[in-house]
Amino acid sequence: MVVKKGKEHFIYNWLDTGKMSQIYPMTKSKKDYLLKSAYIDTPLGPMLAISDEEALYLLEFADRRSLERQVDRLKTKTKAIITAGQSEPIKLIKSELQRYFDGSLKEFTTPLQLLGSTFQEIVWEELMRIPYGQTRSYSDQAKAIGKQKAYRAVANANGANKLAIIIPCHRIINSNGDLGGYGGGVNRKKWLIDFEKKNHFIVV
Repeated sequence: MVVKKGKEHFIYNWLDTGKMSQIYPMTKSKKDYLLKSAYIDTPLGPMLAISDEEALYLLEFADRRSLERQVDRLKTKTKAIITAGQSEPIKLIKSELQRYFDGSLKEFTTPLQLLGSTFQEIVWEELMRIPYGQTRSYSDQAKAIGKQKAYRAVANANGANKLAIIIPCHRIINSNGDLGGYGGGVNRKKWLIDFEKKNHFIVV
């Protein structure tokens, strides 16, 4: 998976354990930003995807209450024009979502653009280390990034995630086993967790 941070790109090579092996920096020439957007139908409802020609910036359920605010922030941060259209990352994530929802894909390869604070990006990267079919608590996630007492900040960073399902914040639950919150709705969170657990041992 390629993950871009700001002006740099990072390629994450995933081992069978789901952990990162190496990070390779890449360079990118600065151009005027034109982002493409498209809706993708899924079994849980339509999702909005936004990308440039290299990476995906946003993937969210279309009925998320904060979606309009997220898009406005994206436009402000990138100084981009967002127009309807297709791109290679959008085509790829559409294909990968189809495979995810039919149970044949457990790790996404669509290139991602992360646009968050340093702390948020650390939290999001840790989310991507949670194996398919498993869950962690907010406290577990805080410990994993070396910030044991920062579980509330971790929860806030999870809520700021703009790449639903790919960066799997749905795999984070409360320490007592309750589902906790989810930007796409608790019903969707329960469905995703149950779906992944059901498909966890299926070899594809």
